[in-house]
Amino acid sequence: QVQLVESGGGLVQAGGSLRLSCGASGVTLEPYAVGWFRQAPGKEREAVACISSGDSTHYTNSVKGRFTISRANYKNTVDLLMNNLKPEDTAIYYCTTAWAMVCPLTEDGAWGQGTQVTVSA
Repeated sequence: QVQLVESGGGLVQAGGSLRLSCGASGVTLEPYAVGWFRQAPGKEREAVACISSGDSTHYTNSVKGRFTISRANYKNTVDLLMNNLKPEDTAIYYCTTAWAMVCPLTEDGAWGQGTQVTVSA
């Protein structure tokens, strides 16, 4: 049974950093593109970052230069390092794979339950 679990969220001040981790059980993530999405209250779910099976990376414009997505295949995770966090980054962050090798991802694959990121001004 495939399970994705996000971790690493928390409360930080603007300008701070967090590292989120997407772990998987029942599947190895290495062959697949993996993405991070976020959803803030009252807003639609938004694609944030994606990493392909070949480690090409893609970011939405609002996080370019601040967020870095990477793979740690030895522990079967995909991480999202978030630097210079802004209040508008506040959201629940989810990881997903649509079982494709490349980005961008569709949203009909496996999802975790999310981790809350709150950035105070």
